Amino acid sequence: MSRRSPVKPSIGAPRRVEKHRWLRSDGTPNFEDRIYKSTEELEILAKKPVAKASPATPLLEAIEEMAKGYRSLIITRSDKIVGLLVSMHLVNYLGGGEYYKIIAERHRYNIYSALEKEPVETLMERNPIVAYIDEKLVNVLEKMVMHGIGIIPVILRDGTVYGVITEHDIVKYLYGKASTGIKVEEIMTTPVISVETGSTLKKAMETMVKYGFRRIPVVGDNIVLGILTAKDIIQYFGTHEAFKHTVTGDIREILKLPVDDLMRRELVAVKPETDLSELVRKMFDKNVGSALVVNDKMELLGIVTERDVLYALAARRK
Repeated sequence: MSRRSPVKPSIGAPRRVEKHRWLRSDGTPNFEDRIYKSTEELEILAKKPVAKASPATPLLEAIEEMAKGYRSLIITRSDKIVGLLVSMHLVNYLGGGEYYKIIAERHRYNIYSALEKEPVETLMERNPIVAYIDEKLVNVLEKMVMHGIGIIPVILRDGTVYGVITEHDIVKYLYGKASTGIKVEEIMTTPVISVETGSTLKKAMETMVKYGFRRIPVVGDNIVLGILTAKDIIQYFGTHEAFKHTVTGDIREILKLPVDDLMRRELVAVKPETDLSELVRKMFDKNVGSALVVNDKMELLGIVTERDVLYALAARRK
């Protein structure tokens, strides 16, 4: 297998039901009028430090950089964008999906070889969806909805990278501009895809990739025990903590780890009748991208992500 001929599977199944409920019958986003009237410029919203890498950057360096808190790396040549690496590319590669074949076949399951010798260009998304700095916010929102993505590089017209805009940025911008009057139960996704306590890390990663989720709750008898996110997995490998769980360097030793050892136990959990504004406040306070919806017994009823919140704040009320 050539080192420069990567497998190109899909990263994960898009949440189509989630997307389609916010579209008109003609397939276009059904935004509120105030979204079209927004005067916020991308130059302001996207101005932030951007993590970059070259196509030849080893995956180990990339994952170490992302472990510092970045959801993505913008891949550039001479500061012009040529690709995008996101956390789910790495979750797919490290055991969750078809990219794992590269580790199995090219690196014989050796985690050190798989991260030190494989370049970013193997996994990066080429020709990613971008926004130009002079575009309107509504255009960026439309791209996010239509393509089911939560992060978009912002570039100048000559292709030079300026910044990046995420679902979180737009939720923060829209939040508080109007009283929502929306209850959590109106926008939550249910039933929830989850994994059972005691499941392996590999099983959790495979489930995340299969359904296209960056996070997955861990339950026991339908009682919420924790949640595992793509960010947790990136930090686990990027801080080299994962390497402590292999004697031979075989990634399969690492992937046998019980998900309970890696999941977050401190959760943002709300009741179905909670107002959306209260939910967003809790998510901001804890700096998380999702909340679990539970009853008094902590039984899992639904999940709300920043994407759900974004669409709810932007969509036209019926």
